[in-house]
Amino acid sequence: MSATAKQTRKLRHLIVICGDQLDHHSSALDGFDTENDAILMTEAAEEATYVWQSKRRIAFFFAAMRHFCEDQRTAGRTVLYHQIDDPNAPESLPKALTDAINAHAPERVLLVRPGDHRVLTLLEKAAEHRLTLCEDRHFYTTVSDFAALEKDRKRFILEDFYRVMRKRTGLLMEDNDPVGGQWNLDKDNRASFGKNGPGLLIPRQTFPHSEITTEVLRVVNKHFPDAPGSLDNFDEPVTRDQARAALEDFIQNRLPEFGTYQDAMWDGASTLNHSRLSAAMNVKLLDPRTACQAAADAFAEGHAPLNAVEGFVRQILGWREYTRGIYWTRMPEYADLNTLDATHDLPAFFWTAETDMACLRDMISKLLDTGYAHHIERLMGMGLYMLLHGVRPYAAHDWHMGLYLDAIDWVSLPNMLGMSQHADGGVVGTKPYCASGAYINRMSNYCSKCRFDPKQATGEKACPFTTLYWDFLARHEERFAPNRRMKFQISNLRRKDPNEIASIRNHAETVRSS
Repeated sequence: MSATAKQTRKLRHLIVICGDQLDHHSSALDGFDTENDAILMTEAAEEATYVWQSKRRIAFFFAAMRHFCEDQRTAGRTVLYHQIDDPNAPESLPKALTDAINAHAPERVLLVRPGDHRVLTLLEKAAEHRLTLCEDRHFYTTVSDFAALEKDRKRFILEDFYRVMRKRTGLLMEDNDPVGGQWNLDKDNRASFGKNGPGLLIPRQTFPHSEITTEVLRVVNKHFPDAPGSLDNFDEPVTRDQARAALEDFIQNRLPEFGTYQDAMWDGASTLNHSRLSAAMNVKLLDPRTACQAAADAFAEGHAPLNAVEGFVRQILGWREYTRGIYWTRMPEYADLNTLDATHDLPAFFWTAETDMACLRDMISKLLDTGYAHHIERLMGMGLYMLLHGVRPYAAHDWHMGLYLDAIDWVSLPNMLGMSQHADGGVVGTKPYCASGAYINRMSNYCSKCRFDPKQATGEKACPFTTLYWDFLARHEERFAPNRRMKFQISNLRRKDPNEIASIRNHAETVRSS
C-alpha cells in the first residue's frame, strides 16, 4: 500500500486525508475523478512521536487508516499511501504533501480541516496557494455557525448550546418542547453501584484482527518498542462496519443502564455500561447522527429509558459539538491558558500506574491496557488529581493525547485544559471540578481496598485527594470566593481552624514531593 516516489502523473485534485478524517462521505471526495484525482495518506513518524504515545493509540490510527485506504482502492480511487515501515516514507505530513506536489503538480489540494490547529497550520504552509479547505460534514455544526451562535451573548455555556441543537435537530423533541418536559436529566444519572457492585455485565463486542491489523500490530511493536502500554489484547473497531457493529452492541446491551450509572466507577471494570464509541467517532468511522438516532429510536421503541438516551445524546450533540466550537473559535491562544498558575510536572506514576492510591492505580492500569477511561474516571479521578496537585495544564493535555485512543487536539484541549484543569478560567466550566476523596468513596469501591482514608487529610493514612483538595481551596480561596457555585466549599474551608489548614498545607507539599 506504500506510495511510490516514481509516480509523476499530473493531477487535478490531491485530497489529503489525515488519520482523524476517515470519513467515507467526506466533502473532499465529492466529484472524485478516478483518472485525474488521488488521495494522499501518510503514517508520519512525527505524528506518532510529537507526544509520547501508547502502542495501542498508534496501532488504532494506523490500522484504521490502512483499512480506509483499502476501501478507497476497492472503490477504484488512487491512494498514495506512505507506510511508516517504508524506508523512503516521509517523516512528517508537510514533507509528504510537499513531495506529492512536486511529483504530481496538482491544480488544487483539498483538505477537510484536521482536528489539530498545529497540523492545519503545517499543511496550509506546505500547500500554499493550492489549498482548498472543504466543509466538514461530519459534525452537526460548522465553526462559523458556532461563532455566530455565540456572538453577542454574555453567556454561552453548554446548556445554552445544547438546547439550540435539540431544537435544530428535533432529537428527543415534541414540537418545540423536550420529550419528558426536561432538557437535561443529569440529576438522574449519578447513582453509584452500591456495595453489591454493577452485577453481571454483558462484555462489549470485540473485533478479531484482519491481515491488515495483524501487520500493523507487528509494525508498531517493531518501530515503537519503548512506547507505553501493550498490544496483547488489541480488539478495537478499525473499520466503518466494525464501528457500526460496536454501536449496535451498545444500543442493545448497555444503553438501558447507561444513564443511571454513567458516573459510577468500579475496581477492575473499564467499560461498565458505557459505549466506548468515541475513538471510532473521532476518526470519523462512525457518524454522530447515526449514533444519536439509534439511541432516540431505542427510546421510541421502549428499549431504553429517557435518562439513558438523553444522557448519551447530550454527550454527542451537546458536549462533543460544543468543545469543538470552543477549540476552533479560540485557538491558538487557548492552548497557552493557565489561569490557576499551575506549575508542577505530571507525576511519573501517570505513565506507569505505580502508586499506592487504589483508585489511580486501577484507572491508569486500565487506561494503559485499553486506551480508554469513561468520563468520570477522566474528570473526577485522574483529572481531579492533576488539578489538585497543580499540574501544568498543557502537560495534562499531552498525557491525555498520548494515552487515549479518542484524543484529538480539538477534543483534548477543551476537556483537559478547560473542563478538567479549569485553566481557561471558566470558558468551558463555570467552576473547577474539585472534590475530596469522599467523592471517590461515594461513587466507587476503591477506598475499601486502599491504605488511605478519604476522611483524613493529615497523617500516614491521609488520602492524597483529601489533603490536596483542602490545599487547593486554600491556595485559590480569594479567586473562588465570589463564585456562587463554590460558596459551599469555600464556607467549609473557612470553618476550619487556621492551624489545621496550615498542617494540611504542609502535608500537601509532602504529597507532591513523594
